[in-house]
Amino acid sequence: MENGKLILDACCGSRMFWFDKHNPLALFVDKRSEIVTAKDRDKIRTIEVKPDIIADFTNLPFEEALSTWSCLTTLGKTSWMAKKYGRLPDNWQEMIKSGFDECMRVLKPNGTLVFKWSESEIKVNEVLSIIPYKPLFGHTTGRQSKTIWMCFMKLPIN
Repeated sequence: MENGKLILDACCGSRMFWFDKHNPLALFVDKRSEIVTAKDRDKIRTIEVKPDIIADFTNLPFEEALSTWSCLTTLGKTSWMAKKYGRLPDNWQEMIKSGFDECMRVLKPNGTLVFKWSESEIKVNEVLSIIPYKPLFGHTTGRQSKTIWMCFMKLPIN
């Protein structure tokens, strides 16, 4: 990966789960670059999506990376959450499968992929049923315990 970066955030959005949103080890990638403003809970909010590289996580311009992060969700087309995190298309199953395949392709052997999913509309079991990878472990979080973090590993080829 370029410039000595070790961590690839393949769907960075506004870097919401990063403590250091400018971490020098991370390369931030997203298919959009924009500043959006919307009403959220009676307040006007602004969020900036500014990746280092504009690319789709289903077609990454890298040969190899150490770690990949993915954060995706389905939402209403005009909702604040959709503007904040992005939105999956109607053919989300195909996109998720392609995205996982591409993220695993760029991982180095023994590399990890951390995947965050919200079950507010689609259950995680439905997602796991369309990908050929099994998480090593995971954790449920959020106000209503609908967000699931999972860790996958690319095993070395024997």
